[in-house]
Amino acid sequence: MADVLVIRQFRPFTEVALISLATAACYYAAGRLGLLGSLVVGGAVATPIWPPTGIAVAALLLFGTRVWPGIALGSFLVIASLTTPGPTTVVNVVSNTVAPLCSLLLLRRAGFRHDMARLRDGLALVFLGGFGAMLISATAGVGLQVATGSLDRDEFWSVWLAWWVGDTMGVLLVTPLLLALAEPSVRFPARRWKEAVLLGLTALVLVPVAVLSPMSLLFLVFPLLVWAALRFQFVGGVLCALFASVFATFGADADKGAFFGLSEVEIMIKLQTFNGAAALTALLLASIITEQRATRRSVRRACEELVEVLEHLAAGEPSPGPPAGSPPGPTGSRMAPPGDQRGP
Repeated sequence: MADVLVIRQFRPFTEVALISLATAACYYAAGRLGLLGSLVVGGAVATPIWPPTGIAVAALLLFGTRVWPGIALGSFLVIASLTTPGPTTVVNVVSNTVAPLCSLLLLRRAGFRHDMARLRDGLALVFLGGFGAMLISATAGVGLQVATGSLDRDEFWSVWLAWWVGDTMGVLLVTPLLLALAEPSVRFPARRWKEAVLLGLTALVLVPVAVLSPMSLLFLVFPLLVWAALRFQFVGGVLCALFASVFATFGADADKGAFFGLSEVEIMIKLQTFNGAAALTALLLASIITEQRATRRSVRRACEELVEVLEHLAAGEPSPGPPAGSPPGPTGSRMAPPGDQRGP
């Protein structure tokens, strides 16, 4: 019996350790990918999109607060790959871990649901999980650079804004995509795959033209985002927004197309505005469509149950009981219809 208890206690610990290690590995890999599109703002390196924050928030929403060591380990590995760890590393690791935890707490307080089937879920993710919680990591990270003298005070706000928007974009673009892919109900009929292929091919052609064109045609991306969000909700809309933002980031890094001839600050402002508008368009529109479809399914289900009850009443049979989870009648039990008198 003692051996059985030890095994039962060991299994949860092993599961948490494996999930934490997987989170740390994904965090580190996403961090290395995010650094490929880094830009220089005010003498400091900033990433317009920081995917690790999205991975951290998604991991916390899916697995709970028990995976926070994986987030801390992943953050430490990313920092260690850039510079020699020191006392300032502790502050950065703590802020990078606390910000997603605060995002989780704010979303839980707002009643956030993983399926994001309501508009309020999309708004909560944007303003609480993204804009609100990521103030912590941006303020701590940039404030530490100013305190240590590696960044001038005059450059605080420009670097802070780039850091904050980069962390927020990671939450807005990566978190909803991972949550949508984790939902087992995300399935598309076979006939929709042809449309999905057409959408993908259109994105592969339209996004490079919009970004690399010297006439600054970034607005051409938004009809594509509307199409993707209307037809494929979060998976399509957020995936298209992520592709457009990543391609725009590399276009800005190469100083080409819509970003040619601009200063560092102008490039960052234009890029962050485009990324933010693309993310908000895809996320909020997908939330609205998902909520409307859920409401339609609920109404259809209620109509089917009503038709079934009417059919039983017309045939003189007792109506079926209320659906599971519905409140009981005034007496706590279902009353038999007239003419159906039964003994106790």
